[in-house]
This record gives sequence, structure tokens and C-alpha cells, in this order.
Amino acid sequence: MNLIGEHTDYNGGFVLPIAIDRTCVVAAAPARHETYCHVYAAGLDRMWVYPRGRSLMEMLNKPEFFPRGGWESYVAGVLHFVGQSAGKRADLDLVIASDVPFGSGLSSSASLEVAVAAAVLHPTGMDKIQMALLCQRAEHEFAGVPCGIMDPFISAMGRRDHALLIDCQSYQARPVPMPPDVTVVIANSGVRHALAGGEYAVRKAGCVAAAQKLGIKSLREGKLNVLGIPSLTEQERGFARHVISEIARTQQAAAALEGGNMSRFGQLMNESHASLRDDYEVSCPELDTLVELATECPGVWGARMTGGGFGGCIVALAERDALEGLMGVLKRGYKAKHSRECEVFATRASDGVRSVGF
Repeated sequence: MNLIGEHTDYNGGFVLPIAIDRTCVVAAAPARHETYCHVYAAGLDRMWVYPRGRSLMEMLNKPEFFPRGGWESYVAGVLHFVGQSAGKRADLDLVIASDVPFGSGLSSSASLEVAVAAAVLHPTGMDKIQMALLCQRAEHEFAGVPCGIMDPFISAMGRRDHALLIDCQSYQARPVPMPPDVTVVIANSGVRHALAGGEYAVRKAGCVAAAQKLGIKSLREGKLNVLGIPSLTEQERGFARHVISEIARTQQAAAALEGGNMSRFGQLMNESHASLRDDYEVSCPELDTLVELATECPGVWGARMTGGGFGGCIVALAERDALEGLMGVLKRGYKAKHSRECEVFATRASDGVRSVGF
């Protein structure tokens, strides 16, 4: 879950995520059937069966094997690229169980990919940065989502009681301690987002186009004072303004967190949400309602949407004593305005992937 730094990872910028205390577990064993491998998703009660000895890449655009963008495609992509990295394909039966909400902006796809990769590679293992890059490639080529590196990186590299300031250009990461008196609260709007649907790709393409017109390699190199050039469309200008300002906000937020300046951190979170809503246009009325409710609640430093947008969750940082009141305000206020329930829970920064042998 990203504290701040949204839609900056695929622009070579900085992000500040944590790995939350929700879990995706994958159990792997050699395939028992002579002809097929079986992958069972326990939460969905669905089985995917694919033939042994056949290239998963060849199956990519054949919906009779798996739908592109479906959960099966994330698993297939990881199996394919893990096989490439190991020099041979692993024919395995897998069982998957997860309590990470789907489509909520909490990196359910990355948690699945990284868990599958770790299970397949156990006990030999792999450098965790390389694992994250492999999972990102799987999501690009098999699921059709042109995601950045942040989600698989934090799923692989998360550290207990720390956020991770990640430079998405160099892949260097610095742990930033979370103050012990800070509570991280997540509110799930219940609005599902589907990043493979095209809006994510539109924004990524807009950022690339804006960078080209500005004469820079990526918006990481951009400055706000150059956004007045007439060749930029208004949409490209908004995209670039968000990314450039968000990269700066993320670095400032990491410094504020290290210094225990939660008022400043909260201010930056609020500014981030406004930018995502107005310039990047990835918020929605439900997310805006939750952010407004949270920021008006006593003891809350700041709140913003988190994840790709178009639904999903918000994150708020609050004093410990404010938790019960905040949860009540969010649940009651959201139901009153949108006539639907809102799941609200506290979380903490946790470790990333690990392998468990039996």
C-alpha cells in the first residue's frame, strides 16, 4: 500500500509504500497428472488447468487457455518468466489463498505474482529485485497492465515497521521508520477498478508524450516551470503537473516521516489527493467522500486515495487514540452518502515475501 507517490513509478520517480499485514499464500508441489498442471484459487473456488510441456507464451492470446487480465494470466506470466530465468519450465500444481482485497488498489495482483514466484523458486530463491522485475514483466506481457515497479518491489522487499523510499529509476531503496504512535487506516470504497481496462495505459502514454514534448527522457527530469509550452495538450499538462509535483512531495514526505513531522506528512498526503483528483483524474466520488470524511476527523494528519485509482481504497494516517472515532466516521458517513458499506481496518508495515518449507 502506497503512503504517497502515486503514478510516479513508471515515470522513474520516487514512491513510499509499505507492505501491509494481509497475506497471499501459495503452496507448490510437482504436478501429479501426467498431462496437465492444476492451479486452484481457494478464495474464488476456481481451478485453472493448463497442459504440461507447452509454451505458456503460445497460449497468451487464446482465451480458451486463460483470459488476458484474469487472475490466471498473472500466474501464467510468472510461471513463464520464472521458467525462462531457470532455464526450464516448472510443471507444478499450485494452491493460492489470499485475504488481500481484489481490485482495491492494495496490490493484490503483485502479491499474487510475487508469492507464485517465491513458491516456484523455493528453495533456490532469487534476488528480490530481479524477482520484482520478473513479476512486472509478467503483468505487462500476460495481464496487459503497463504497471510500474512499485507493487512487486514492496511485495518482495517490504520491511516490518518501515516504509520504503524507492527510487524507481535506480531501484535503490531506503527504509524509513514508521513512528510507533502512528496508525495506518485503510478504507475500501468497494468500487472495483480494472487497470487492464485502458485508463491506466492512457495515463502512461500521456506521460510519455509529455516528456517527449518537454525534451526529457522521463517526467522524473521535469520542472513545473516548463509546463507552459503550447505543444502540450491540457490533459498532458495535467498529467505532467501531477507527476512532477508528486515526485517532489514524496521526497519531502520521506523526510517528514523520518523527522516525526506528521503534520507536514499529512499536508503532503492531502495535496497528493487533490493532484490525483484534479490533474491526473484518477479519483472518483466515493474516494473523494472518504478522504473528506477522514481529513475532517480530529486526530487525523492526512488522507489520500492509494493505488491506481478509479475506485479502491484511501489511506489515512492518524493518532492511535483517534482510530475508533475515525472508523466510525468513515463507516457512517460513507453509508449515508453512497448507500453502501465501507470496510475500514487498521494495518501496519510488515515484511515482504518469504518462503516456508514443509
